[in-house]
Amino acid sequence: MNRGLVGQLIGNAIRHNKARYFEALFASLFINFLALAVPVFMLQIYDRVVFHHGLTTLQGLVVGMVCVIVFDGVLRLGRARLFQKIGLNIDIDVGRALYDKIMKLPLRVLEGKPASSWQILFRDVDAVRGALAGPTTALVLDLPFAILFFLAILWLAPPLAGVIAVVLPVFVLLAWRSGASVSTLSEAERAENAKREALIGEIIAGRATVKALGLGEKLRPEWEMRHRNTILTSMDRGRSSDSHVTVGQMLSIGTTVAITCVGALLILEQSLTIGALIASNMLASRLVAPIASLVGQWKSFQAAREAAQRLNAVLEMEGERDAVELPFDRPLGKLQLEEITFRYGKDLDPAVDKLDGVIGPNGLHCIIGRNGSGKSTFFKLLAGLYRPDAGRVLLDGADISQFPRRQLTRWIGYMPQEVVLFSGTIRENILMGSDTATDEDLIGAAKLAGVHELIAQMPMGYETDVGEAGHRLSGGQRRRLAAARALIGDPPVLLLDEPSGDLDGEAEKVLAQALRSLAKDHTILVTTHSPALLSVADTILVLDRGRVAMAGGAREVLGRLGQGDSGPTAPRPTPKAAE
Repeated sequence: MNRGLVGQLIGNAIRHNKARYFEALFASLFINFLALAVPVFMLQIYDRVVFHHGLTTLQGLVVGMVCVIVFDGVLRLGRARLFQKIGLNIDIDVGRALYDKIMKLPLRVLEGKPASSWQILFRDVDAVRGALAGPTTALVLDLPFAILFFLAILWLAPPLAGVIAVVLPVFVLLAWRSGASVSTLSEAERAENAKREALIGEIIAGRATVKALGLGEKLRPEWEMRHRNTILTSMDRGRSSDSHVTVGQMLSIGTTVAITCVGALLILEQSLTIGALIASNMLASRLVAPIASLVGQWKSFQAAREAAQRLNAVLEMEGERDAVELPFDRPLGKLQLEEITFRYGKDLDPAVDKLDGVIGPNGLHCIIGRNGSGKSTFFKLLAGLYRPDAGRVLLDGADISQFPRRQLTRWIGYMPQEVVLFSGTIRENILMGSDTATDEDLIGAAKLAGVHELIAQMPMGYETDVGEAGHRLSGGQRRRLAAARALIGDPPVLLLDEPSGDLDGEAEKVLAQALRSLAKDHTILVTTHSPALLSVADTILVLDRGRVAMAGGAREVLGRLGQGDSGPTAPRPTPKAAE
């Protein structure tokens, strides 16, 4: 296992479960000692009962074996339950750490990989758990007791122990070779599987578009290629694994044959009894079985090791600031931009280029511009979701980068352009925007978003289930619920990215009136091209290629745009944003 943060978590989990591991080891000790009972039983049957007609001895042996079988079953069941509890604790510790880390990673990092690649990480947690609290762990606990069976064979028939001593190094070499081969092929299989799942994730996420445009046949060749590559790499890995397992089984059979042949010669020389030969064969099977299992189980060890490395790489990523909340009063809502610049790649033009100025406090400020002009990126910078490559964003004179995410979200409410609802009720989705909101806050936010009356008309009201991703609601309803979610905590700053999208004319007017009223004591920024919202704005900022093309009072800017001013078509020297 990787000895990074994952190693620390695993080490902590092992320490917390030290008593359970000792109990499992103790159970394994008795299970392996009891395993000696069957060979001894066979030895006594052939050497005493059969040759001496010892029926009384047979009865005693049978009663003893029944007790052994029952006790062995109880021990195995108890050990399995111990492993379940250990696995649960490991899963909780590592899974919780992974979840917390993903929640703290910057948005740019999360956007840098397909969603499926983050989902697969939780399968890696399962792989780690399986290696530390599953069949592989039982195998590790049983392996040391192979010495016990070897000593028993050495006591019964020393020449047969020599056969085992010759065969064992071959098993160990085979297990090592199997692990090295399967490790490389498993990584290739995982990479191809990730590509296939990424495509499936995109298709499912865009299922409405796929169905509407009939893209199934067009996407089929790409899916078939990725599916074929996954199958081929899986077959390669399977062939390698099966080959090594088959060789291991052949070696096991060959060991039995060799022991039997050598034992037969010893019987002919009258230096070994038939019972001793049968008992030695059984002991050899118990000795070889866990070592032969290494050939098949090695891939589990390798998978767990690789999973731990991937998890460790994620856990060691730099996350967002997670300091204790700073002692700042509720901001007034004054946003100050200091030459902020942001690029999506070093070789790309800036998405936001040296924006500088002051917005607020209070007022309704609309941002307009062509698609790709940087409006959504600008909002993500203001919300602290992206860090500027240069410059700073200040809130009431304080750099927002110093505040932890949970504190910043209470001051800056953000509704992205892509509205996302979660499975659950309307109430649960709106309340996600605040940890302390009351029912009165809930209804107030819904009214401001213009969705309260609509909810009241539903049979279940606020307890209406929205379905997966809100598919039971229309686009306009989802957008208004998202607006209510941004409003629920009453943040002094609101960033609403295309809040009027999917809304009809009447709903736009209701939203415009609500925002106009709210702007008296809130700083509200809206990206929009809605005439209803632009008509009630205090200021308008026109972006073009990430720079300010025009800024000023709403009437002034609308007038200049209406007169055919070049405005957004050509960048101008960066003016200060209107206060």
